[in-house]
Amino acid sequence: MENHKSGFVTIVGNPNVGKSTLMNAWIGERLSIITSKAQTTRHRILGIINGDHYQMVLSDTPGVIKPNYEMQSSMMDFVKGALEDADILIYMTEIGEKEMKDPSLFKKIKVSNLPVLLLINKIDTADQETLITTLSHWEKILPKAKIFPISAITGFSVKEVLKYIIEILPKGPAFFPKDQLTDKPERFFVNEAIREQILQFYSKEIPYAVEVDTEDFIEEKKIIKLRSVIMVERDTQKGIIIGHKGSALKRVGVGARKTLEAFFGKKVHLELYVKVNKDWRNNVNQLKRFGYKH
Repeated sequence: MENHKSGFVTIVGNPNVGKSTLMNAWIGERLSIITSKAQTTRHRILGIINGDHYQMVLSDTPGVIKPNYEMQSSMMDFVKGALEDADILIYMTEIGEKEMKDPSLFKKIKVSNLPVLLLINKIDTADQETLITTLSHWEKILPKAKIFPISAITGFSVKEVLKYIIEILPKGPAFFPKDQLTDKPERFFVNEAIREQILQFYSKEIPYAVEVDTEDFIEEKKIIKLRSVIMVERDTQKGIIIGHKGSALKRVGVGARKTLEAFFGKKVHLELYVKVNKDWRNNVNQLKRFGYKH
């Protein structure tokens, strides 16, 4: 199809600026988990938007941080890889934010020859004066960027940005089959649904010390049977995840099951277990197993 357009569009920004909310709004499916905690997205997740004459491959990336663990270094490698693949860059910021947490990464965006869109998110939380000040700040720093004030949560300007990206996509054939929504396997979304519940229900270090591994995924006509293991780093964390007489773990299971039944469109039976996997965040072999290292 000679008039067909296709391209990789990478969304980068600091943690919690709304990257996942935007991607989910465009795709209409909850591919990326969203919570108010930082570092919710750990992987690079591709979301595919298809039209008759275009295919847009979106990369939702982890928020930019200074790594403290081997796992966080891998998360930043996902960001750098997504930048290298990009045909179009979206730098997402929020009202009141002045800089990126990684100056070297920001410099790459600044000197890039790719089309750059700067999205100022959460404008529903600001007054006109703050918005004008924010706009002039970013116009000086990124003069080549196309700037859009948006609200990913209310939908303000979200469709307009999508329309603009489709207009500037390069010509080319589709990279993926037109009915494909993401590059991730189904087990990945099971793990993420469980991790989302943990991020919501537990505080302090617990959510960051957790990884989920779905060992069984058996799909039958009317039901999906799942067996997933929640990995923690210490015995004390195991006790907190399980809770008194298993009450905390049960709450995670109920919440994740509801999310997954909506996602897969059928009944889900979920068995959850908790195991101690000491210092997995710094163990290269464990990180490979969980998809952080290639």
